Amino acid sequence: MATKIKEISAASITEMYIHYCLEHNENPKSVYLFCKRNGIVEKEFYTYFSSIEAIEKSVFISFHKLTLELMSKSTDYDLLSFREKLLTYYYTFFEILTANRSYVVFALKNDKSRLNGLMKLKEFRSYFKSFITASSQGYLKVKSERIQKLQQDGLEEGAWVQLLVTLKFWLDDESVGFEKTDLFIEKSIRATFDLIDITPLESVLDFGKFLIKEKLR
Repeated sequence: MATKIKEISAASITEMYIHYCLEHNENPKSVYLFCKRNGIVEKEFYTYFSSIEAIEKSVFISFHKLTLELMSKSTDYDLLSFREKLLTYYYTFFEILTANRSYVVFALKNDKSRLNGLMKLKEFRSYFKSFITASSQGYLKVKSERIQKLQQDGLEEGAWVQLLVTLKFWLDDESVGFEKTDLFIEKSIRATFDLIDITPLESVLDFGKFLIKEKLR
């Protein structure tokens, strides 16, 4: 039986999990071996996670929660528009991803199965869409509740797809300081809101040219 040598929490288990993956370039083989290696009691592990896969799915949720925590510290956060909140989220979230890039590349880019990569983000997707729901309150000006619901669903799903596209761009970005990703975020958000607002498509075309230039596939 493993001997308890440290206090554990969901955060500490997640940190140990990330370190294990980076050191061994693979997931822990079992909960038992993971606990034994880290000197924690297996029974207490199950207080926080049901399996190794559950930790894996929680990592991006923890990045998301940290993003919102950092955003909430801004004194004028509640005064920001939906567009400004989304931009702030993107820049903050991708700063956190950059600080953990080795793990994110391990978890997503090195996975040969695209479906497996998306499954790791399944629960994070729900958290992100909840953020979009809360941040976009009052943004859509449609009287019909039915049409507004359809537009809201489309907005949330579109925001998720946009985040995935941005994530792929960031994973492939080899520019210094990932400056091309920053430019991508700026142009994609602007183009998206221009489409929603049905304003001139100059920014949409500008973003399209940017994608072609960078050969995003």
